[in-house]
Amino acid sequence: MIVGASAAGLTAAEALREKGYDGALTLVGDEPHRPYDRPPLSKQILTGAWEPRRAELRDAEALDGLGAQWLLGRRATGLDTAGRTVRLDGGDRLPYDALVIATGAAPRRLPGGDLAGVHHLRTLDDALRLRGRLLAGPRTVVVGAGFLGCEVTAAARRMGVRVTLVDPLPVPMQRQFGPRIGELVGRLHRDHGAELRTGVGVSRFVTAAGRVAAVELADGSRLPADLVVVAVGAAPATGWLAGSGLPLGDGVECDAHCRAAPGVYAAGDAASWHHPRFGVRMRVEHRQNATEQGRAVAAEILGERRSFDSVPYFWTDQYDTRIQAYGVFPPDAEPAVLSGDPAGRKFVAAYRRDGRVVGVLGWNDPRGLVARRKMVLAETSTPL
Repeated sequence: MIVGASAAGLTAAEALREKGYDGALTLVGDEPHRPYDRPPLSKQILTGAWEPRRAELRDAEALDGLGAQWLLGRRATGLDTAGRTVRLDGGDRLPYDALVIATGAAPRRLPGGDLAGVHHLRTLDDALRLRGRLLAGPRTVVVGAGFLGCEVTAAARRMGVRVTLVDPLPVPMQRQFGPRIGELVGRLHRDHGAELRTGVGVSRFVTAAGRVAAVELADGSRLPADLVVVAVGAAPATGWLAGSGLPLGDGVECDAHCRAAPGVYAAGDAASWHHPRFGVRMRVEHRQNATEQGRAVAAEILGERRSFDSVPYFWTDQYDTRIQAYGVFPPDAEPAVLSGDPAGRKFVAAYRRDGRVVGVLGWNDPRGLVARRKMVLAETSTPL
């Protein structure tokens, strides 16, 4: 059984079939839609460049070809590891021999986040609702300048919407790539007409007639807002596992083989595992990891014992810029430009920690990034 019918869950199902498993297979998904890709939600779907169907990962024929039972629009509410059953909303209990937990993550919320006019973006329905509001050209405040907040800001600006991007750190994406790259990201947004209020957090949402009317910042200033998008990170969707006996920290805690307990595995945004290459526990909220981990879990279920040591690869598209990254980017890693020129907005930088390259970043230079990925592989062959 696979709980979670997005990228990780679908990939696990496909890999099981590709590897010869011909037994019963059930996928449970809490959304009514067929599996779809999430990265386009904050870009092509939000701007209207794509119709929603284009984001589907597989068509109906391909899904039917898996010979699986699809329980879409159903939510898992509990797990009995001793009895090997999953409880669904409505009280149904489904037995399993092997279980893959691929329930992803849910947006973190701020106080007042349920107000009318305050949006979060995680699902296709979220994106379509947000797009409908943006089409009216509202004064918009985006709270959080990480991947999602920056992408939503870029999409809104492409739609001609006035946007202010707010973050308590001095520059956008500092948590992801540090202050030097963050400064370039901030400049990119300013060049495209976004307003930035960085170095100051949000105090509260101001209301009028039951709707958000402004965002009050920690310095006492107020930003008028008809619409607010909260993008302050995500938490693993593991609440349904409370009381199951599984180790739950920042996700379902697994070993290096993505196994959390006998017969129970996790993949994607909900999984925290011990990474043998880097020697640390990590949870990765990126699309490529979901696919690779889904395949790895399928192999483990079928007896292919191999630790999951894939190096994270991820990217973000903002305006005419693509930033790609390979490896890890801890706060104490020092970036250095290897080729190109940041002033020309095309370059590759390496991040070093304790003299070792742990990550490489390409700014509008996909070929340059690919050519230097081996630096990360060579220098992280033993744990940090």
